[in-house]
Amino acid sequence: MAFGGLMKLYQIVVPFLMRTAMIYLMGEQYLGLNSLFVSILQVLNIAESGVGSAMVYSMYKPIAEDDKSTICALLRQYRKYYYIIGFIIAAVGITLTPFIPKLVKSDLPGGLNIYILYLLNLVVTVLSYWVFAYKGSLLQAHQRVDIISKITISVSTIQYSVQIFVLVFLKNYYMYVIAALVMQILTNIATAFAADYMYPNYKPVGKLSEKEILDINCRIRDLFTSKMGGIVVNSVDTIVVSSFLGLSMLAVYQNYFFILSSVIGFVMIVFTACTAGIGNSIIVETKEKNYNDLKNFTFIITWISGFCTVCLLCLYQPFMDVWVGERLKLEYSAVICFCIYYFIYEINLLLNTYKDAAGIWHEDRFRPLITAFMNLVMNLVMVQFWGIYGVILSTVLSMLFVGMPWLLYNLFTVLFDIRDLPPYLKRLGFYVVVTSFTCFVTVVVCSFIHMKGWHLLIARGLVCCVLPNLLYLVFYWKLPEFRQSLQLADAMLKKGKANDRD
Repeated sequence: MAFGGLMKLYQIVVPFLMRTAMIYLMGEQYLGLNSLFVSILQVLNIAESGVGSAMVYSMYKPIAEDDKSTICALLRQYRKYYYIIGFIIAAVGITLTPFIPKLVKSDLPGGLNIYILYLLNLVVTVLSYWVFAYKGSLLQAHQRVDIISKITISVSTIQYSVQIFVLVFLKNYYMYVIAALVMQILTNIATAFAADYMYPNYKPVGKLSEKEILDINCRIRDLFTSKMGGIVVNSVDTIVVSSFLGLSMLAVYQNYFFILSSVIGFVMIVFTACTAGIGNSIIVETKEKNYNDLKNFTFIITWISGFCTVCLLCLYQPFMDVWVGERLKLEYSAVICFCIYYFIYEINLLLNTYKDAAGIWHEDRFRPLITAFMNLVMNLVMVQFWGIYGVILSTVLSMLFVGMPWLLYNLFTVLFDIRDLPPYLKRLGFYVVVTSFTCFVTVVVCSFIHMKGWHLLIARGLVCCVLPNLLYLVFYWKLPEFRQSLQLADAMLKKGKANDRD
C-alpha cells in the first residue's frame, strides 16, 4: 500500500508536469494527439484483457504450496499468451493504419506524419508484450508489486527527463515518442532481471494439463468482457472527441479528465485496500453481515466522493485559470457534467469491488459489453448535437440506466437478498439528495468569494474543507451507518497503534 500510494502520487504529479510542459512548449494539439494515441492503443490492448489477472490468480495456490513445476509451467503458458497477444495487436494495428487520419478532425500539427507516429506508438505497445512481459507475473503473485513500482518510478524518471530535454531543446515530437519506446523496453528488461534475481528457480518450462489450461481460459473469458467494457468506455470518449471536435478540444477535455482521474486514483486506494477483506468476509460471514458491511461502505464512499464532488465543483475552474489560463477552459456547465460523472463512477466502483471480491464474473459477463455498446452509440449520436456535453453525458447515462441497475441486480440475486435492494436504493437516494444539497450550498457560498488566482483557489479550498463536512454531520450523525463507521475507524486506529508498538 505504501509503494502503491507513492506510485499513484508519482503518476499524478509527474504526468501533470509533462502535460504542462507539452501545452506551453509544443501546443495543445500535440497534447491532444498524445491522448488520442493512448486511447487507440488502449482499445487494441483489449486482446490482453483478463490474461494477466487470470494468470496471476492461477499462481496463488502453487506458490502457497511451493509447487515449482506448476509455477514454471504457468510461466511458459503466460509467455505463450503474451506472444500471441503481441501478434494480434500488431496485426490489428497494422490493418487499422489506413483509417487513423479519420480520427483527427483536421487540426493535426504541421510537419507531422500521423502514420509514422501511429506505427511508433504501435511498436511500443507490441514490444511491451514481447520483451519479458510475463516475468512481472512472478512479482505480482508473490505480492511484490512494490518492486515493480520502484522499477517503474526509476525508469519513468529517466524517460520524463529525456522527454523534457526533447521538448525544451529539440522540440521534436518523433524523438519524444521514441524515448517512450526505448524506456518501455528498459522497464520490461529491468523487471525481468529483478524477477530472475529474486526467484532464480522459476523458468518458463513444463506444460500444464488440458484441464488447467481450460480453467485458465474460462477465467480469461469471464474477465475479458468486464475489462473490455471498461476499456471501451474509457477510450471511446477520447476517440470520439478527436474525430468530431478536433485535437485542441481533446486536449482541453483531457486536462479536465486528468484531474478527475487523479481524484479517482486516490479514492481507488481505499477500494484496493478493502477488496481482500471484503472477499474474506464474503466467505466466512453471513449474508446479513455482508449486507450490513455494504451499507457501511456505501455510506463511507458517498461521504468521501460527495466531498470530492464539492471540491471539484468549486475548485475546477480556479485551478484551470492558474494552470492553463482562460483560453483552455470549458464552460462551468461542463464542470457540472464532469462532477455528475465522477460521483456516479465512484458508486459504480464500489459495486464493482463487491462483484470482484465475490468473483461474480460469469454472471456479470454480458453487462460490461452492453454498457460499452450503449455508451458508444450514444456518444456517436449525442456528440453531433451537444458536442463535449454529449460525450460526457452519454457515459453517465450508460452507467446510470444500463450498467448500475444490472450490476445491482446481479449483486442482490447472487450475493445478497433481493428483498434488501429497495431499502438499499432508498438509502442511496437519500445520500444523493444530501450530496446535491451540500454541493448547492457550498457553490453558493464560494460564489461570494471575489479573489483571483491562487488566493481564490486557497480561499475556496478552505470553505470546501469545512462546510461540506459540517453539513454531512448535520444530516448523518443519527444514522446507524455513521456510528458503525466511527467504530470501524476507532478499531482501525487502535489496531494501527498496536502494530506500531509491536
